[in-house]
Amino acid sequence: MVTKVVAAPSLAELRRRLAEVRSVTAASCVPSAGVVRSEEARIVPAELVEPGPLSARPVGTPLPCPENLAFLDGTQRYEVAGYVGAAPLLLAEIAAGVRERTAGITSTAVVERRRLAIARPEVLAAAAAALEGVDTLPLTSEDAVHPLGDLELGRALVDAARGELERRVAALYRRRSSGWLIVDGSLAESPAWAGDPRMLGIAKSHASLPFGGEALVTYLRLPCGFRSNLFRPASRQRAPVYAWGLRLWDWTGKDLFYGLVRVEAAPTAETAALVDTLSRWILAERAPISADVRWDRLLYGIHTVQQFLRATSER
Repeated sequence: MVTKVVAAPSLAELRRRLAEVRSVTAASCVPSAGVVRSEEARIVPAELVEPGPLSARPVGTPLPCPENLAFLDGTQRYEVAGYVGAAPLLLAEIAAGVRERTAGITSTAVVERRRLAIARPEVLAAAAAALEGVDTLPLTSEDAVHPLGDLELGRALVDAARGELERRVAALYRRRSSGWLIVDGSLAESPAWAGDPRMLGIAKSHASLPFGGEALVTYLRLPCGFRSNLFRPASRQRAPVYAWGLRLWDWTGKDLFYGLVRVEAAPTAETAALVDTLSRWILAERAPISADVRWDRLLYGIHTVQQFLRATSER
């Protein structure tokens, strides 16, 4: 197992140190979800790879992947630790890991963590003595200090740092294995991921939808165990991928998005040939009911990565 845990003070220790800095007013809260912007809901028309019109296509009985299968995910948590004047200081912990299943036994292959302090440069300077041993990310803004605005900027930096850590962990795993790797999220965020013929992305968000009109109705009403045509999402600033909608659980009486995921893979002839087989593998990985609010779109292997990262987090 390749494991790297940065020798950084815990968030609790950082709070204790900050309490001794006279210019920092202590605080204790997790930024509200209402502070951040929701992802923009929109239709971004995609190009069909398989002939149209868009239709629901059965993929067959769930089939466990016969090869080694690995899963990658990341976690993040952040909180306001204090203020210098009206400017907040955020503390964050990000982690990413890969867990691999071999002959029915799952083990952790790679894991990395980082602890971060995020604030305007003057705030980081004021708290520098208390932040020794932790990575700092300065907020760069020409706007006047606004606590909620700074929280939004800080949240974006945490998201970006987590994405970077996930890409690093994926690269570390690829150095030791060429097996199938399933990622929680979109492959299109990384050219290396999008071009990897043995990676799959499972996107749970549907803020951007690939079709409109009657095609959208077909896409959102896929029955359980059915997929859409293979399509090529619009990608101006994103790496090109092939994608398809796949229904993991019956949505009847629930919600149009219930159990619906968008699967992404490398834009190759091999992907087109394997799309039903890959879908059957994914159906075999459906998570049992859990406390996760989006359990209906969660794969069990991804769930085990999340559990491991949270269980080994140091407060």
